[in-house]
Formats: sequence, C-alpha cells, structure tokens
Amino acid sequence: METGHASPPSEKNSPFKGKTGLARIWNAFGYSLAGLSAAYRHESAFRQEAWLALILIPTALFMPVGGLGKALMVASVLLVLMVELLNSAVEAVVDRVSLEHHELAKRAKDIGSAAVMISLVDVAAVWTLVLFG
Repeated sequence: METGHASPPSEKNSPFKGKTGLARIWNAFGYSLAGLSAAYRHESAFRQEAWLALILIPTALFMPVGGLGKALMVASVLLVLMVELLNSAVEAVVDRVSLEHHELAKRAKDIGSAAVMISLVDVAAVWTLVLFG
C-alpha cells in the first residue's frame, strides 16, 4: 500500500537542486552575479537602466526628504532593474524556443515590455509624489 509520500519535486525537476545550506547560498550568489553580468553584456536596455540607477539612487539618498521617501525612491528604481531582468529572461527563453514569428511569442515579449514601461512610470510617479506631493 502506498503511503502517499512522493519524492521531493526538486529531485524530479532538476539534478542541480541538490545543494543545501551555505553551499546553496554561495552557488545562488554566483548564479545571480552571472545573470547580472549577462544582462549587462547582452541587454542594452538593462545597461541604460543600470546607468540611470547609478545616478538616481545616490541622488535619492541625498535628497532632503525623509527616510520613507528615500526608500520609496530607491525601491522604485530597483524595481525597474528587477522587471527588466525578468523581461530579458522571458525574451531569451522565447528566442531559445524559436526565432520564427509566432503570435504567442510576440504577446510574451510585448507583455514583458509593458511591465518594464509600467515600472518606469512608477519611478516617475513615486519621484514626483515624494518631491512635490
């Protein structure tokens, strides 16, 4: 009779999920740095947004606003970078699957682009509200 215990999903999904503890954290950190490096090397939009972040984040920290305002300003800029990374990942996977035109591929890429646009509008809104609101 079966006990209802299945093997953990990580064993079924990926042979690379075996690390635990500090080894897992160290590997994840390495993968994250590799992802940032790849995005910077291969994605011009990410490069532009990273340079913008290097200007806006210190600017936010030196603005004569309270801590919450500074936090919101910095978080809105970091959100753009996060959304751009996710958008770039979606685009890479779509392109890996097929480079031929397909309506679902176009939709996925357009939706990712829309998410980036909304995050950029968020930066403008947050900064305007904090500075002038």
